[in-house]
Amino acid sequence: MSDSSPQGVLVCDKPQGLSSHGVVSRIRRWFGTKKVGHAGTLDPMATGVLVLGLGRGTKLLTYITGVSKTYFATIRLGSSTPTDDADSEPDRFADPADLARVDTAAIEAAVAKLRGPIDQVPSAVSAIKVDGKRSYARVRAGEDVELKARRVEVSAFEIIDIRFAAEDGHVDVDVEVDCSSGTYVRALARDIGTDLGVFGHLTALRRTRVGDFHIDQAVTLPEDLDVPSPALITLAEAARTLLPVVTVDAEQAKALMQGKTVADGDWHADTADAAVGADSDSTVPSAGAQGVDSANREVAVVCDDALVSVAEVRRNGGLKSLTAFAIDLA
Repeated sequence: MSDSSPQGVLVCDKPQGLSSHGVVSRIRRWFGTKKVGHAGTLDPMATGVLVLGLGRGTKLLTYITGVSKTYFATIRLGSSTPTDDADSEPDRFADPADLARVDTAAIEAAVAKLRGPIDQVPSAVSAIKVDGKRSYARVRAGEDVELKARRVEVSAFEIIDIRFAAEDGHVDVDVEVDCSSGTYVRALARDIGTDLGVFGHLTALRRTRVGDFHIDQAVTLPEDLDVPSPALITLAEAARTLLPVVTVDAEQAKALMQGKTVADGDWHADTADAAVGADSDSTVPSAGAQGVDSANREVAVVCDDALVSVAEVRRNGGLKSLTAFAIDLA
């Protein structure tokens, strides 16, 4: 069975004002395919890296969703909004005297408290489900929603610039944030404003990295979708950034696609890709399963630079396919 539709991963620079679902719709039309998904929503006001899977590339999205991310953002101190960002109008304002007392040292201290592992309460207007319904839908329906705090990791939170304009009712702080999946940068803005007693929200947000996918790889959506579509990141290339890689020959690849187990010693790790990447410390041994320190480890299986499957290394060292990519061999 063959499939000539686009297969791979695309890094898109999402424009401001367009939802992530809107980007998916445009990519479907641009590439002429229905099977498109994304690995992590960006709010309409946000721009930057949105990773999309096309065809069998959608099967890799689950591995992309949980990786760390980098953002550039502008935090406005002095007011807050219902959504904690510029997608809604300010509805609470700081006392001018309190805002005038905010200085660089106070801002730096508030930022420092949010570095490292923190318990963060997500913004109520978020896509988190509460009893099966999105939190933002409950808020828009007039419900009071209180979300539980979740442990996230802010590995870096650096101040780039501070612009004091207390006489105009605000102080703007440009920041760069490296954080784990599930971290809400607008909640960081909210919490800094709360800590300083002057309210806070985001006025700008740009995602520059999702795992090993960077903004300099990103494609800009054209106005005219009749222009030729760009080349995709291949399934094998994308998988190398997400999982340890093992190599098999054509016969073993076919066996895996037929549901068989490839025995220990008949496959070997790609030593150049032994490390999973920046978001994991897992490794695969240089040959067979010797030295594997945990059972059921997931790996990307490659044959002749084509992704065969995502497989598990079983306790006995055997290799068993979990998700098939080389459907022509099935």
